[in-house]
Amino acid sequence: MSQFQFVMRSGPTPGVTFPLEGDQLIIGRDSSNSVAINDAEISRKHSRLSFQGGKYVLEDLGSTNGTFVNGQRLAGPAVLKPGDVVSLGEQIVLMYDVINLDPGATIASPRHAVRATPQPVAQPAAVAPVHAAPPVYSSMPSSTPAKKTNLMPFFIGGGVFLFICLCIVVFLIVDADPTGARWCMFPFSIIAQMLGSSCP
Repeated sequence: MSQFQFVMRSGPTPGVTFPLEGDQLIIGRDSSNSVAINDAEISRKHSRLSFQGGKYVLEDLGSTNGTFVNGQRLAGPAVLKPGDVVSLGEQIVLMYDVINLDPGATIASPRHAVRATPQPVAQPAAVAPVHAAPPVYSSMPSSTPAKKTNLMPFFIGGGVFLFICLCIVVFLIVDADPTGARWCMFPFSIIAQMLGSSCP
């Protein structure tokens, strides 16, 4: 049996575990939410978790500062995988984790019992190595614009520039003939007629 949870890596209470139970969970600043995080950067109803096909699906609820998975801002629902980093705004970072429990151990420690132990949990020791990770998150959004670079305008502009240069060189070669005979060759004869010249 699997137990799903969030572990806060950075935010108001680093190291705190949020057990995820239920088919619909709301994450936000409001204390009535399933996952309540009291921070000004989080909207009252920030995002929603839906349990579908044995996995949790995360979607943003039109929050002000956005919901991110592994540094990518959500534009639609995203299926969470163990180890995914979920960020609410820029400062709140949660690690999504799945614990495979032994069936016998599940009977001895039901899921609601885990909810009673999170605050004083002996995880503050793990806070130090985990807390060093937020810089990785902060660098991710800055690297995303590089993926959106479109080189097509540069290729088109370069092609147009080369074409113009080629036309100029051809016209200079044709015009360099002192006899003007080159102007009478097709297609330059058409240009010569347009300019009022006549070919012999």
